[in-house]
Amino acid sequence: MPKGPTKRRPQTTARLLDAALETFAERGFHGTSIEEICERAGFTRGAFYSNFRTKEELFFALFDLHAQRVVDRLAHAVDELEEADDPVRAVLTRMSALDETERRWYLLSTEFTLHAIRHPATARTLADHDRLLREEIIRLLGRLFDRIGRRPTVDLNSLARLTAAVHEGALAQSLVEPDHLAPGELAVTYLPLLIDVVSEPAVRTVTRPDPGTGSARDESPKGGPHLR
Repeated sequence: MPKGPTKRRPQTTARLLDAALETFAERGFHGTSIEEICERAGFTRGAFYSNFRTKEELFFALFDLHAQRVVDRLAHAVDELEEADDPVRAVLTRMSALDETERRWYLLSTEFTLHAIRHPATARTLADHDRLLREEIIRLLGRLFDRIGRRPTVDLNSLARLTAAVHEGALAQSLVEPDHLAPGELAVTYLPLLIDVVSEPAVRTVTRPDPGTGSARDESPKGGPHLR
């Protein structure tokens, strides 16, 4: 049976992550010390260093938590498409919901992105984490197109980058001007139009008996764009 410290480690890590997100959002990534994170979590520096080597490593642990949250929300939204009158807008509405955790993450991730731009090694690590998240989003975009009966005519990797840029840019404007632009308003209004432009109705495979052999013959169009 695992000893006490081993059993407690996940709880310790979770408390450090929660404390870090709150403190980073309040004081900034560079303005927050490891001591402040530990004090808020109720631990000593030893607890921090038994879980993380640096603040950057802590950030990437927070990144992975947020990425899983995004993937789970998008997967649930796609799964519920059949219950929505306007499936694409229903997905976008759910993905654009802004709670305090999302707000804190936006503050932290925006500052850290600037930090990464100034430090090439950190930028490469951030790009790797972004790529893994984007791969999951691409997979779910493929499911979304299948569920709404359309086929993308563009590279889904580029489309995933574009939708992320729209989401992040619109969220910044909403946080700066909350009385003039609701979170998700731009995405819900304009991204459905984009989905129509970058896709076409999916052609279903039709089989007819071959007059010569009596066997089924596939008459679906060949070629055309494919999911990447």
